Amino acid sequence: MTGRPRFVTSFMLCNKNTVLVGKKILLVPYRIEHVAKYHAWMENEELRTLTASEPLTLDQEYDMQQKWQMDEDKLTFIILAREGDAFIPDTVNPTDSQVSSLPMVGDVNIFFSGTPLSVSESTNSPPFDDGQEFTAEAEIMIAEPLYRRRGYAQENPRVETSQGEDTRQVSVKLPHSIPPTSLITRISDKNTPSIKLFERLGFRITKHVEVFEEVELRWNAL
Repeated sequence: MTGRPRFVTSFMLCNKNTVLVGKKILLVPYRIEHVAKYHAWMENEELRTLTASEPLTLDQEYDMQQKWQMDEDKLTFIILAREGDAFIPDTVNPTDSQVSSLPMVGDVNIFFSGTPLSVSESTNSPPFDDGQEFTAEAEIMIAEPLYRRRGYAQENPRVETSQGEDTRQVSVKLPHSIPPTSLITRISDKNTPSIKLFERLGFRITKHVEVFEEVELRWNAL
Protein backbone atom coordinates (compact mmCIF):
# COMPACT_ATOMS: atom_id res chain seq x y z
CA MET A 1 0.00 0.00 0.00
CA THR A 2 1.25 3.50 -0.76
CA GLY A 3 -0.22 5.34 2.19
CA ARG A 4 -3.54 6.38 3.71
CA PRO A 5 -5.83 8.63 1.67
CA ARG A 6 -6.50 12.11 2.96
CA PHE A 7 -10.29 12.07 3.15
CA VAL A 8 -12.38 13.89 5.72
CA THR A 9 -15.10 11.32 6.38
CA SER A 10 -15.70 7.59 6.68
CA PHE A 11 -16.76 5.72 3.54
CA MET A 12 -18.82 3.39 5.74
CA LEU A 13 -20.75 6.25 7.37
CA CYS A 14 -21.33 7.86 3.97
CA ASN A 15 -22.89 4.61 2.78
CA LYS A 16 -24.69 3.49 5.92
CA ASN A 17 -28.01 3.41 4.04
CA THR A 18 -26.66 2.39 0.63
CA VAL A 19 -28.07 -0.81 -0.90
CA LEU A 20 -26.86 -1.92 -4.34
CA VAL A 21 -29.46 -4.10 -6.04
CA GLY A 22 -28.48 -6.69 -8.63
CA LYS A 23 -30.24 -9.54 -10.38
CA LYS A 24 -28.86 -12.24 -8.10
CA ILE A 25 -27.56 -10.31 -5.13
CA LEU A 26 -27.81 -7.22 -2.99
CA LEU A 27 -24.86 -5.43 -1.44
CA VAL A 28 -25.53 -3.84 1.95
CA PRO A 29 -23.16 -2.06 4.36
CA TYR A 30 -21.57 -4.22 7.04
CA ARG A 31 -23.79 -3.69 10.07
CA ILE A 32 -23.86 -4.94 13.66
CA GLU A 33 -26.50 -7.58 12.86
CA HIS A 34 -24.07 -9.20 10.39
CA VAL A 35 -21.22 -9.66 12.89
CA ALA A 36 -22.17 -13.05 14.39
CA LYS A 37 -22.49 -14.67 10.96
CA TYR A 38 -19.31 -13.02 9.72
CA HIS A 39 -17.46 -14.27 12.80
CA ALA A 40 -18.68 -17.82 12.13
CA TRP A 41 -17.26 -17.57 8.61
CA MET A 42 -13.90 -16.39 9.90
CA GLU A 43 -13.58 -19.36 12.24
CA ASN A 44 -12.91 -21.38 9.08
CA GLU A 45 -9.13 -21.70 8.70
CA GLU A 46 -9.31 -21.99 4.91
CA LEU A 47 -11.22 -18.70 4.63
CA ARG A 48 -8.77 -16.97 6.96
CA THR A 49 -5.88 -18.19 4.82
CA LEU A 50 -7.49 -17.08 1.56
CA THR A 51 -8.33 -13.65 2.98
CA ALA A 52 -5.09 -13.25 4.99
CA SER A 53 -7.18 -12.72 8.14
CA GLU A 54 -6.24 -13.22 11.78
CA PRO A 55 -8.55 -15.19 14.11
CA LEU A 56 -10.65 -12.91 16.34
CA THR A 57 -13.00 -13.50 19.24
CA LEU A 58 -16.64 -12.55 18.79
CA ASP A 59 -16.14 -9.49 21.01
CA GLN A 60 -13.15 -8.45 18.90
CA GLU A 61 -15.25 -8.89 15.76
CA TYR A 62 -17.90 -6.52 17.16
CA ASP A 63 -15.17 -4.01 18.02
CA MET A 64 -13.76 -4.33 14.49
CA GLN A 65 -17.16 -3.66 12.93
CA GLN A 66 -17.46 -0.46 14.94
CA LYS A 67 -13.95 0.65 13.96
CA TRP A 68 -14.62 -0.02 10.29
CA GLN A 69 -17.57 2.39 10.45
CA MET A 70 -15.07 5.19 11.08
CA ASP A 71 -12.37 3.94 8.70
CA GLU A 72 -11.29 6.47 6.07
CA ASP A 73 -9.75 4.00 3.63
CA LYS A 74 -12.02 0.96 3.70
CA LEU A 75 -15.49 0.16 2.39
CA THR A 76 -17.18 -3.16 3.20
CA PHE A 77 -20.41 -4.55 1.81
CA ILE A 78 -22.11 -7.80 2.77
CA ILE A 79 -23.40 -9.90 -0.14
CA LEU A 80 -27.00 -11.07 0.23
CA ALA A 81 -28.46 -13.66 -2.13
CA ARG A 82 -31.79 -12.80 -3.73
CA GLU A 83 -34.32 -15.60 -3.34
CA GLY A 84 -37.72 -15.79 -4.99
CA ASP A 85 -39.20 -13.36 -7.48
CA ALA A 86 -40.17 -10.57 -5.07
CA PHE A 87 -39.62 -7.09 -6.50
CA ILE A 88 -36.98 -5.07 -4.67
CA PRO A 89 -36.71 -1.38 -5.64
CA ASP A 90 -33.36 0.20 -6.41
CA THR A 91 -33.88 2.61 -3.51
CA VAL A 92 -34.38 0.47 -0.41
CA ASN A 93 -33.09 0.73 3.15
CA PRO A 94 -30.77 -2.01 4.51
CA THR A 95 -33.11 -2.47 7.49
CA ASP A 96 -36.13 -3.15 5.25
CA SER A 97 -37.58 -6.61 5.92
CA GLN A 98 -37.20 -7.49 2.22
CA VAL A 99 -33.47 -6.97 2.63
CA SER A 100 -32.74 -8.12 6.18
CA SER A 101 -34.43 -11.49 5.59
CA LEU A 102 -32.10 -12.44 2.72
CA PRO A 103 -29.23 -14.88 3.44
CA MET A 104 -25.68 -13.60 3.87
CA VAL A 105 -23.31 -15.35 1.47
CA GLY A 106 -20.11 -13.28 1.41
CA ASP A 107 -18.60 -9.82 1.32
CA VAL A 108 -16.92 -7.21 -0.86
CA ASN A 109 -14.11 -5.00 0.41
CA ILE A 110 -12.51 -1.99 -1.24
CA PHE A 111 -9.30 -0.57 0.26
CA PHE A 112 -8.33 2.94 -0.85
CA SER A 113 -4.71 4.05 -0.98
CA GLY A 114 -3.25 7.39 -2.00
CA THR A 115 -5.26 10.49 -2.87
CA PRO A 116 -7.37 10.65 -6.04
CA LEU A 117 -7.38 13.67 -8.30
CA SER A 118 -10.50 15.76 -8.52
CA VAL A 119 -13.16 14.75 -11.00
CA SER A 120 -12.04 17.44 -13.45
CA GLU A 121 -8.44 16.20 -13.29
CA SER A 122 -9.26 12.49 -13.65
CA THR A 123 -8.33 10.77 -16.91
CA ASN A 124 -8.35 7.24 -18.23
CA SER A 125 -4.92 6.70 -16.67
CA PRO A 126 -4.37 5.87 -12.98
CA PRO A 127 -4.32 9.24 -11.16
CA PHE A 128 -1.36 10.44 -9.12
CA ASP A 129 -0.98 12.96 -6.35
CA ASP A 130 2.56 14.19 -5.68
CA GLY A 131 3.89 11.02 -7.31
CA GLN A 132 1.70 8.77 -5.17
CA GLU A 133 -0.56 6.47 -7.12
CA PHE A 134 -4.18 6.16 -6.07
CA THR A 135 -5.64 2.64 -6.06
CA ALA A 136 -8.90 1.03 -5.03
CA GLU A 137 -8.08 -2.57 -4.13
CA ALA A 138 -11.07 -4.91 -4.41
CA GLU A 139 -11.67 -8.20 -2.63
CA ILE A 140 -14.62 -10.55 -3.15
CA MET A 141 -15.44 -13.49 -0.88
CA ILE A 142 -18.27 -16.00 -1.25
CA ALA A 143 -18.10 -17.62 2.19
CA GLU A 144 -21.11 -19.94 1.94
CA PRO A 145 -20.12 -23.10 0.01
CA LEU A 146 -23.64 -23.65 -1.35
CA TYR A 147 -23.52 -20.27 -3.11
CA ARG A 148 -20.15 -20.70 -4.81
CA ARG A 149 -19.83 -21.18 -8.57
CA ARG A 150 -23.34 -19.80 -9.10
CA GLY A 151 -22.39 -16.41 -10.54
CA TYR A 152 -22.78 -14.38 -7.35
CA ALA A 153 -19.16 -13.19 -7.22
CA GLN A 154 -19.11 -12.45 -10.94
CA GLU A 155 -22.06 -10.07 -10.59
CA ASN A 156 -20.45 -8.02 -7.81
CA PRO A 157 -18.37 -5.51 -9.79
CA ARG A 158 -21.27 -4.87 -12.14
CA VAL A 159 -23.44 -4.06 -9.13
CA GLU A 160 -20.75 -1.85 -7.64
CA THR A 161 -20.25 0.18 -10.79
CA SER A 162 -22.60 1.97 -13.14
CA GLN A 163 -22.11 2.39 -16.87
CA GLY A 164 -21.61 5.94 -18.09
CA GLU A 165 -21.13 7.25 -21.63
CA ASP A 166 -17.36 6.93 -21.58
CA THR A 167 -16.33 5.11 -18.41
CA ARG A 168 -17.56 3.20 -15.41
CA GLN A 169 -17.52 4.92 -12.04
CA VAL A 170 -18.09 3.41 -8.61
CA SER A 171 -21.72 4.12 -7.75
CA VAL A 172 -21.41 4.17 -3.97
CA LYS A 173 -20.94 7.52 -2.23
CA LEU A 174 -17.30 8.62 -2.47
CA PRO A 175 -15.61 12.00 -2.04
CA HIS A 176 -14.11 11.77 -5.54
CA SER A 177 -14.65 10.09 -8.89
CA ILE A 178 -12.90 6.71 -9.01
CA PRO A 179 -11.62 5.87 -12.51
CA PRO A 180 -11.97 2.15 -13.30
CA THR A 181 -8.26 1.89 -14.08
CA SER A 182 -7.60 2.53 -10.39
CA LEU A 183 -9.28 -0.79 -9.53
CA ILE A 184 -6.78 -3.50 -8.61
CA THR A 185 -6.78 -6.79 -6.76
CA ARG A 186 -4.03 -8.85 -5.17
CA ILE A 187 -4.48 -12.61 -5.02
CA SER A 188 -2.36 -15.57 -3.95
CA ASP A 189 -0.68 -16.98 -7.06
CA LYS A 190 -2.00 -20.40 -6.00
CA ASN A 191 -5.63 -19.22 -5.89
CA THR A 192 -6.39 -20.06 -9.51
CA PRO A 193 -10.23 -19.86 -9.22
CA SER A 194 -10.08 -16.27 -7.91
CA ILE A 195 -7.56 -15.24 -10.57
CA LYS A 196 -9.78 -16.66 -13.32
CA LEU A 197 -12.83 -14.93 -11.78
CA PHE A 198 -11.19 -11.50 -11.91
CA GLU A 199 -9.90 -12.15 -15.42
CA ARG A 200 -13.49 -12.86 -16.52
CA LEU A 201 -14.44 -9.53 -14.95
CA GLY A 202 -11.94 -7.65 -17.11
CA PHE A 203 -8.88 -7.63 -14.84
CA ARG A 204 -5.44 -8.56 -16.21
CA ILE A 205 -2.31 -9.71 -14.39
CA THR A 206 0.21 -6.86 -14.34
CA LYS A 207 2.64 -7.99 -11.65
CA HIS A 208 3.85 -11.18 -9.96
CA VAL A 209 5.32 -10.56 -6.50
CA GLU A 210 7.21 -13.77 -5.84
CA VAL A 211 8.29 -12.86 -2.30
CA PHE A 212 4.62 -12.63 -1.24
CA GLU A 213 3.52 -15.41 -3.63
CA GLU A 214 0.79 -13.19 -5.09
CA VAL A 215 -0.23 -11.59 -8.34
CA GLU A 216 -1.59 -8.10 -8.89
CA LEU A 217 -4.34 -7.57 -11.43
CA ARG A 218 -5.71 -4.29 -12.81
CA TRP A 219 -9.09 -3.67 -14.36
CA ASN A 220 -8.96 -3.51 -18.15
CA ALA A 221 -5.19 -3.11 -18.09
CA LEU A 222 -4.67 -4.22 -21.70
